[in-house]
Amino acid sequence: MAKTKFGVSIDDEIASEIDELVDECADLGASRSEIVEAVLTAYLESDVEHGSRVRELIIRRRKGTL
Repeated sequence: MAKTKFGVSIDDEIASEIDELVDECADLGASRSEIVEAVLTAYLESDVEHGSRVRELIIRRRKGTL
């Protein structure tokens, strides 16, 4: 499977939570990138209507309700 790299800016709070997951998965040797990819994969493979759900999440994030 080919991989594409791109930069993403995230809040420090989210980065800290990802770092906690890295620590919890130390036995697996999981990196930040692998954890983020796993979360995105799980979301994108779910049975959710992704376009409308992403729009809702962006709106909620901007309003501070997410």
